[in-house]
Amino acid sequence: MPRWIDSATVSVVIPVKDDAVELQRCLAALDVQTRRPDEIIVVDNGSSDASPDVARTARATVVRCDRPGIPAAAARGYDRARGDVVLRLDADCVPDAGWVEGVVAAFAARPDVHVFTAGARFSDGPPLLRVPLAAGYLVAYAAVSASALGHLPLFGSNLAFHRSAWQDVRAAVHRRDAAVHDDLDLAFHLGELHRIRLLPRAHMTMSMRPFSSLRGFASRIGRGFRTVVIHWPADFPPVRWVRLVLRRVLARGGVPTRRAVRR
Repeated sequence: MPRWIDSATVSVVIPVKDDAVELQRCLAALDVQTRRPDEIIVVDNGSSDASPDVARTARATVVRCDRPGIPAAAARGYDRARGDVVLRLDADCVPDAGWVEGVVAAFAARPDVHVFTAGARFSDGPPLLRVPLAAGYLVAYAAVSASALGHLPLFGSNLAFHRSAWQDVRAAVHRRDAAVHDDLDLAFHLGELHRIRLLPRAHMTMSMRPFSSLRGFASRIGRGFRTVVIHWPADFPPVRWVRLVLRRVLARGGVPTRRAVRR
């Protein structure tokens, strides 16, 4: 077990744009965590509402990101984070009270894992459909993404990683491209160097708003396809799969396998 894990500091990163009401709910949930985060960083991506004021009232650190898009905002937050462990969720998410404590405990139990991700359930929409719709969406996302990645994808509404893992890939992520899925892009890079594992008990709720229209859902699919394709040919699935298998075999044999960062 890493020596720092018992006293690990925790940063929570929340990108936001014009989502003051939902952000207030999210920050209120973080305020009652059984293990309080050491810092909460709200990245304001050009809000015209009261989102920055809501964050300051909750004593969160507000970081401005003028470049539009979640990829830029999320990366700005990760760069700013000072905790040993970085947790990410969205402004429309509400974590259960044990979320932070559960993530830190997972890292303590698995010192070989530097990246954890988990799912969420919907907090709104038809009550009887919240769980099955969320499960169906997440299973479909995981299945399609894993075929491109060769491993488990990341879910941006509920993920955590060692800050050192972010430092390994921060120069490689497509932070300037607002049309990519930042969590899928991050999975391509973190999964190259680090184990990604699932945290099934890291409970989270999220809004169904992004899936409330066919146009919005189609836009998500388009961004996902773009995120996969921009990593080709180096990460064309058969090429990536073989490379990852060879990397893991060599790592078990004690051969250094760190990949040079692509810029």
